[in-house]
Amino acid sequence: MDVFKGRISSSGFSGGDRLVIGDWSESHLGAFTNIMWAKSDGSRVLISPSELQADFVSGIYNFEEVRIVDFRVDRSRRGVVVEAGGLLVSMKWGFSVPIPFPRPLWFTRLVENPLGRVIFGSETYGLTRDGRKEWYSVRGIARMKSAEAIFNGDSLGKMVSFHANSCFGFSEPPTWPSSVRLCAFIE
Repeated sequence: MDVFKGRISSSGFSGGDRLVIGDWSESHLGAFTNIMWAKSDGSRVLISPSELQADFVSGIYNFEEVRIVDFRVDRSRRGVVVEAGGLLVSMKWGFSVPIPFPRPLWFTRLVENPLGRVIFGSETYGLTRDGRKEWYSVRGIARMKSAEAIFNGDSLGKMVSFHANSCFGFSEPPTWPSSVRLCAFIE
């Protein structure tokens, strides 16, 4: 089983784009940060720091384009700033509501999955693009306080909730801008 420990931070923007930052402190691919970008024209872009990580992520999620670029990541207790390939993203969140105890994967699938779908518009269990099982075991969730994104000098607009499906994979991040601390399990 592949295990990723870290944080997924996401926001929609008034220009119609949606950005999802995966900031992984531990994985079988090492620590890394990547960005999934659902552009306003409906195309999906994976921005990754290496071919190894890009191959893995694009094998389990859907993208029309994959870009391998240099990343600069600055983390704080309640925020992250990422520069990658002409994209500058800053996200800051509030207090994280912790879920301090791990739950079995069956609980994540049978109990948390329907609750996540109704409350957050997110699923915690599903199948990857290549048919593997994946669980998102949430350890804490925080509302985004601010999110800014600039691509090649142009702002993507103000932070907004996003209700259109990005179609990266079986699940979407919460519809409202948020940062989720989690473990992802892929079997």
